[in-house]
Amino acid sequence: MLWLVLMSVSLHAVAQVAGTVTQLSGAMMAKKADGKVKILSLKSEVESGDTLMTEKNTYALVKFIDSSEITLKPATTFVVEQFAYQADQPDGDRASFNLVKGGLRSLSGLLGKRNKEKFSLKTPVATIGIRGTYFTAEYISAGGNQAPGAPLPQTAPSSGPTLAPGLYTSVTTGQIVVSNPVGTLDIVAGQFGFTPSFRQPPMLLPADPGIRFTPLPVFNASTGPTASNTTPGKSNNVDCEVR
Repeated sequence: MLWLVLMSVSLHAVAQVAGTVTQLSGAMMAKKADGKVKILSLKSEVESGDTLMTEKNTYALVKFIDSSEITLKPATTFVVEQFAYQADQPDGDRASFNLVKGGLRSLSGLLGKRNKEKFSLKTPVATIGIRGTYFTAEYISAGGNQAPGAPLPQTAPSSGPTLAPGLYTSVTTGQIVVSNPVGTLDIVAGQFGFTPSFRQPPMLLPADPGIRFTPLPVFNASTGPTASNTTPGKSNNVDCEVR
């Protein structure tokens, strides 16, 4: 009996708390590492291994234990593969995420300040690394917002409801690096990127492709402006923003 109790405690301890839901405009669920599904609310804890899923009208802000923030767009599926941070153990830093579909806005925290190379955001077509950053990313799958029969663009895709499938990125402050097996691209503040597929390299776009990010105004209290991704914002917590 004691062995069973100790095993139960041990298994429970494996799931490490990574952050907390601090803003929420609708319904969001978390599929736990053991397959169980939990409805999340304000102040709900998010653990390593959680798959977060927002409904079609839901924006959700998760504040991680290093004071970094990720705001999820509606209809987004986002996996917290692994997140580890302790102030006195920088060698143990780890932030590994997976954007399966939808979009997000990310504001770097203390982990991103001291161990940028330990951050990775996977998507179906490329992986994003940071250089101390405030950025947005959105992955549109084939059949999502694509016009019927539209080819993958070799230059800037059209804006509006006929955006071609692929990964769209923009940077407000700092820098990101987008990479896949056929190319690597650095994107700095004020620039926009597009990665059409896993077999095509990331490219810079000459202008904003029209990706919208419009959560309720209360979300702006800590993560800056939402009207334009090209206008740098100022965080209320200076430790969270790296310029």
